[in-house]
Amino acid sequence: MPDSAIATPTDLNYALVHEWLTPKSTGGSELVVREILQCLDADLYALIDFESIEPESYLYQRQIGTTFLQNLPGAKNGVQKYLPLMPIAIEQLDLRKYDVILSSAHAVAKGILTTPQQLHVCYCHTPMRYAWDLTFDYLHQSRLGRGIPGLFTRYLLHRLRQWDVLSANRVDRFIANSHFTASRIWRCYRRQADVLYPPVNIDRFTFNADKDDFYLTVCRLVGYKQVALIVEAFNQNGKNLVVIGTGTELQTLQQIAKSNVKILGSQSNLVVQDYLARAKAFVYTACEDFGIVLVEAMACGTPVIAYGRGGAAETVVDIRSHPARGTGILFPTQTTAAIVSAIDTFETYQQQFSAEQIRLHAEGFAATVFRSEYLSLLDRYQRHWQSGMRSTASEVSITPNRE
Repeated sequence: MPDSAIATPTDLNYALVHEWLTPKSTGGSELVVREILQCLDADLYALIDFESIEPESYLYQRQIGTTFLQNLPGAKNGVQKYLPLMPIAIEQLDLRKYDVILSSAHAVAKGILTTPQQLHVCYCHTPMRYAWDLTFDYLHQSRLGRGIPGLFTRYLLHRLRQWDVLSANRVDRFIANSHFTASRIWRCYRRQADVLYPPVNIDRFTFNADKDDFYLTVCRLVGYKQVALIVEAFNQNGKNLVVIGTGTELQTLQQIAKSNVKILGSQSNLVVQDYLARAKAFVYTACEDFGIVLVEAMACGTPVIAYGRGGAAETVVDIRSHPARGTGILFPTQTTAAIVSAIDTFETYQQQFSAEQIRLHAEGFAATVFRSEYLSLLDRYQRHWQSGMRSTASEVSITPNRE
């Protein structure tokens, strides 16, 4: 039963569709799935599910509907290799018995087939990045982007973009995880979206006002995260930096890092939480749709130094513009020089940051806030749907107040 005071019709039945559920998938989109299931009694579906067999998982022994991809070789460790099959796979899920379809999508989950009698609400984490924003990065970095295989890959991505736009038209209401994502939804699909920031498990992170003398970054070590720029900046200024994460650029970063930069590789959640709580500041260079790790750092009372585009521009409050409630420093370009300058600026303002204020700001992204606002949006959508007002999402707009 819902744990919110907002009522939802008890005579409606819900299906929740996500891309994939595996022990390795524990990011922000999975948190959204978890919180929706906390406040709604919904049946769960995914392309593949290897999470419900894990005794430690909140989905342990839950009945989860899957597709034929579940039985293909290597799906558990990398279903992305079956990208060309994902659209047809998601379309094979028969959900006609449900009144409301909820999708949590960053790839194909929104492509579920529905009937005219069903309301489909999609929480969109991002339009499919490898089909849109990261297409050329993917082609340049992958051997599948060159030669004869490259021609096939380009054609595949072209068809994937066509299907992606087509499947967007099956959605009745879009919810975006940030204003940045909402603008990308409009650019890719010409659909308006309400904005609801994703849930952050604030209570999992320990508040600590006493900081050690090191900076920190935590992320997957892949090209678009631009971690090499951070390492180069600290190579120049000689300040202490800790890098946590693993990925294709791990070895390169280890080779270029000077003695003041520690590359720790993959670490447990407890180790990451400890470093987040003790860091002088958290440094981030990627342009993310939301960037949940930035809020996790702030939940520890740790200031953030971040590239000022994407979700960071919405979650980090630059102390130069808002002295009383600043939570970090935003820099304008993804360059080594901009990072070095931002670190110098941070140290100028360092004594003006309030760890308590930073933590308070992070609490605005708590799971309880998400659940309440998600149910509020869903309630309004259902009222419009049931009254026959199948209009565009622009008629209902809720933008959470993060002041």
